[in-house]
Amino acid sequence: MSTTTPAQRRSPLGSKDRVKTAVAAAVGTSVENYDFVAFGTAAALYFGSVFFPESDPLTGTLLAFATLAVGFVMRPLGGAVGGYLADRFGRKPVLVGAMLVMGGATVLIGVLPTYAQIGVAAPILLVVIRMIQGLAFGAEWGGAITMAYEHAPWHRRGMFAAIPQSGNPLGIALASGMFALSAGLPGDWKWRTPFLLSAVLVIVALVVRSRLSESPEFQEAVATGKTVKNPFLATLRNDWRSILRVIALRVVESFAYYSTATYLLSYISERDPELRSTALGAITAASITAVVVTFLAGSLTDRVGRRPVYIAGCVAAMLFAFPMYLMTNQGNPVLVVLVFVIGIGLIHAALTGTQGALLTEQFQTATRTSGASLGYQLAAALGGFAPLIAAALVGAFGWPGASVLYLGAAVIGLIGILVTKETWPRAERERVAALVEAERNR
Repeated sequence: MSTTTPAQRRSPLGSKDRVKTAVAAAVGTSVENYDFVAFGTAAALYFGSVFFPESDPLTGTLLAFATLAVGFVMRPLGGAVGGYLADRFGRKPVLVGAMLVMGGATVLIGVLPTYAQIGVAAPILLVVIRMIQGLAFGAEWGGAITMAYEHAPWHRRGMFAAIPQSGNPLGIALASGMFALSAGLPGDWKWRTPFLLSAVLVIVALVVRSRLSESPEFQEAVATGKTVKNPFLATLRNDWRSILRVIALRVVESFAYYSTATYLLSYISERDPELRSTALGAITAASITAVVVTFLAGSLTDRVGRRPVYIAGCVAAMLFAFPMYLMTNQGNPVLVVLVFVIGIGLIHAALTGTQGALLTEQFQTATRTSGASLGYQLAAALGGFAPLIAAALVGAFGWPGASVLYLGAAVIGLIGILVTKETWPRAERERVAALVEAERNR
């Protein structure tokens, strides 16, 4: 593992734009997640019948989730391209470009003709647009996190890197809330409206991100000649072990979310359609909770280190694998809400709040975005198949199949964090605290 030492930063208190940068990164991340998650919600609730109407219900659901998974397959490519460009030419241009591409693709879904209107061309176009979404989303994450991390005070990097991570559940809450509000609209407007309204969010995010200053660490790397000609190949050659660690750490979080927010939503809707609105509202409430918990988890890692918080999240996921379905199967609205709040608002949020700093600290400045993005998005590609695999397992073995899948991902995450060294140990925390205090007293 290679980490960046504070000596590479200009000031231990971070840049003057540290707060603005973190907030702007979070705004953009929330919009990107709104766009990407809106597709998952629509796939769970509508796309099976809208784009694959000639299939039986189970096949239609599987095809819709397969289309969802296509976007995840493209995310590693987007991460590789976006990471290369961010490490080579700067973080800011990638953030703005990814936002434009994602926003355009999402609006196109909102105006896409259905199978009833143009036949087989409709699902083909849906897959193509989903691929474009995957590329843009894959390119966005690494740049947003590294910008917030590299602008941050050295002793608050966990907290600042968690701010754009908080944009993930905020975008999820917006998407889920919008689908809940549009559920009463007539016909296709139920699913078109959330995609079309994305245009407003994209414009706001573009204005905010266009005013950011470039990462001070990247500028210093350029000035001192510490950039590399091909950061993608360099990180594959020198940091492949770190990439594997990132994949293991990310698998638990990715599977935990999509097994809950996407597959469990579909499971509940098919088992008890009257609970669909409750489940959507629960996801919204859980996501709002997650905004706060994500930030608190990142802040906690600055005090106790990254590993303890992540270990706790993985263990909690293992313990929750079977109770989540036992509670859901009761058909009790209160228990349904509680399942989503625990799964998304607490467990998933604790993991994402830690990831911002933990995954970033596996790499040096010159290859940071490439390495973190590649590992993160490769794991996301695997996680994108979680709803599809869960649906297939439930079809074959009943609900315990989905629980075993969730449990397996949690075990992989626990193994990953146990073999990962602490990137923010006590000795380093104390040393940096002294540097920060000295800087304040200057």
